[in-house]
Parts: sequence; C-alpha cells; structure tokens
Amino acid sequence: MSVTSIRARFAELHEGGCFVMPNAWDVGSARILESLGFQAIATTSSGHAATLGRMDQRVTLDELVGHARSLASAVDLPVSVDAERCFADTPDGVAETVEQIAETGAAGVSIEDYDPVTGIDPIGVAAERVAAAAEVARSHGLTLTARAENHLYGIDAPDDTIARLTAYREAGAHVVYAPWLVEIDQIGRLVDKTGGPINVLARVDGPSVAELAAAGVRRISTGGALAFAAYGALAAAGRELLASGTSTYLGRALSVDDRRAAFDG
Repeated sequence: MSVTSIRARFAELHEGGCFVMPNAWDVGSARILESLGFQAIATTSSGHAATLGRMDQRVTLDELVGHARSLASAVDLPVSVDAERCFADTPDGVAETVEQIAETGAAGVSIEDYDPVTGIDPIGVAAERVAAAAEVARSHGLTLTARAENHLYGIDAPDDTIARLTAYREAGAHVVYAPWLVEIDQIGRLVDKTGGPINVLARVDGPSVAELAAAGVRRISTGGALAFAAYGALAAAGRELLASGTSTYLGRALSVDDRRAAFDG
C-alpha cells in the first residue's frame, strides 16, 4: 500500500466512530499490535526513550526520525509519530521537523505545548507553532494532533485546556488531545466545546473504551503504558529468577503461534 493511501486511510479513521490506537515502542511491538488487528498505531516518546535506556525527552531528533522510519516501514498500518515539542523553539524549526517526519512514511504527527525548560507555552506562542506544523502536515497529507499538556503536568485548568485545544484546532490541527484528563464529564465537555476529533489517553483509573466512545471521543491511545507493562513483566520475571529460581513467567510469555503471526509476515 502506498504512503498516500495509508495517510488517507488514517484520515478516514477520524471521520466517525471511535478507534483505539496503541503506542508501539519498537518494531517487534509494532508488528505484534498489527497482528492483533489494530487499525493504526502510534509511537511513544517515553517508550522509545526506554529502549535506549533513557528517560522521556532525552531522545534526539535524528533518533526519533530513524525510529519513525523503522516502524512505518515495518507495518502496513498508519503510524502516528509522537514528536514531543517537535525539537524546535521556533515555528520555522517546527516546520522543518514535520518535513523530516513526513519523509519517514508516517501517517500522522503530534506537537505539544510543553517546554521542559520554561513549562507550558503561552497560548499564542503554542498556536503559532501548531499553525507551522499544520501547514507542512497538510502539504503531505499527514494528520496533525495538537496536545495541551496542562493535566499531564498537574495543572488542573479545564477552561484553559479548552481554550488551548480550540485555538489549536483553529490553527489547523486535525485532532486535539489533553493527556492525563480522566473525568468523563470533562472529557465530554472537551468533545462538545472543541468541535473536532478528540484523542484521550487510556488510564487505569479512567473510563473504558465503551464509555469514551459514548462520550464522543474519536481516538484512544495508550502512551508509554504498553511499553512499561512489558518492561514490568520483564522486571517481575527477573525478580522471580533471583528470588526463587523458578520460571512461572513463561506461562505468560508470547506464544509461538502469536510470534509467527507477528514476525513471519
């Protein structure tokens, strides 16, 4: 399938209904998620960083671009790239980053309004950056997701979040996203007020997929959760080996049939 048709397919997924877009952290996880029947996947900045033995926000642009290219070429699904802050302080720099991501064959890209040095960007600055990303995304048929990071960083400001996501939609974002938002009433209000496709992060204490779909959410992603669930299973297996010398963890391992389904294609 051509890159153009994959991008069109991804855009179509956002036209109605609700779908789950899990976040893969390497080629193997991407192939497994594809074999399970998901319609699209995303990368995860924290999960990718973990594969390099680092914390989130410590990956370079070159590393991200290579990672995005490897995942996009490994599956026949649309891949949306978690590009953090787009590795740039200026709108021109944001545009250059989105151009590089477009060249990987990805179907989507995200941009967030959090600067690790200064905190949440002023809304006008953030909207200008979204507009720069949107212009490039449109030229390549990429689906752009714009993120308001308030809740992820402990800022409980639903009105500001709505204002931001509305501004980002007006600046050209196709999808808007407020990670870490968990209250179904607040999520429903975002859907009503922003007037476009909403992505919600799945959380252990959050609404179910069915509840989010009923609230009008278009897309649900997992962030780094699947990566750290997998790393958690590894740590538990290692502790078992050290503590008791047993290997009951093998009963929970990926089956040979599942490995063949994911890796023989």
